[in-house]
Amino acid sequence: MLSLERVSKVYRVGTFGGGQVRAVSELSFALAPGEVVALIGESGSGKSTVGRMVLNLLPVSTGSIRFDGIALSDLRQGDRKDYWRRVQGVFQDPFSAYNPIFKADRIFRTLRAEFFPRVETGDWNRRLDGALQAVGLNPQQVRDKFPHQLSGGQLQRLLIARALLLDVQLLVADEIISMLDASTRVDVLNLLADLKARGMAILFITHDLGLANYLSDRVIVLYRGCMVEAGPAEAVFENPQHPYTRMLVAATPRLDCKWPVSDWTPPVGEGEGLGCVYSARCPLCDGQCNRPPVPIETAAGHRVACWRVADPGH
Repeated sequence: MLSLERVSKVYRVGTFGGGQVRAVSELSFALAPGEVVALIGESGSGKSTVGRMVLNLLPVSTGSIRFDGIALSDLRQGDRKDYWRRVQGVFQDPFSAYNPIFKADRIFRTLRAEFFPRVETGDWNRRLDGALQAVGLNPQQVRDKFPHQLSGGQLQRLLIARALLLDVQLLVADEIISMLDASTRVDVLNLLADLKARGMAILFITHDLGLANYLSDRVIVLYRGCMVEAGPAEAVFENPQHPYTRMLVAATPRLDCKWPVSDWTPPVGEGEGLGCVYSARCPLCDGQCNRPPVPIETAAGHRVACWRVADPGH
């Protein structure tokens, strides 16, 4: 369905765009129907940039993104509308998706005008009520409300209902539950799991490893725009190989014990000019880390971009 082939994104910064920041570097992966792939990493790792490129909101600098074999760079204006009918995104802050002076269901009126202008009013209302009920909302309680009268969880569900009305095949979920309370998070996660069971593919962007483990089939760990580890979720979380992934797993909060106190402090700097982007923070860094690491497959589908992974004592 979706494939990224050596995709990079470079932003121009500074006075007159004289500088450059590489947000994503040589990223490749694929996403199949009914599959959930999680992009994990700290802030600034390039996760949201990948999501925006997949949504065709940002152009790639190099490489290609293909959906059903067609490169997004080849889509013309009319083709983009058809693409967005099949691929939609839901973002971190649900309130930012709504104009506060209009009622929340205005997004559905806009949707109807753009994609379903010939659908009769009665038929449209039945479709809309069915989509709202499918995401656990009572149409009579949400359709005539302003955004400030609804909770964050309700607003996120409205956006997911929009995707159902369009019969979306791929949903880009970018930190969609990070601003919700714990009980609402579970409801939204279960809704995503239901969409997955229906055959919808989901690109799940998050910095929360627990949520990714709950929902995803495969995991891609990013650091400064580079893939450092990728594989089946169970393999990555139960047997992390890259030092960065191990650090992330160790930093995941647990309810059964307190965190151990570490006396290791990461060095200052980000390893500019060195081969491995994580070298400045890695406690295992040695001379061979001056070369860009080549991803090594340690098990079926489990790849790690680290020279030390072949070292039994790493």
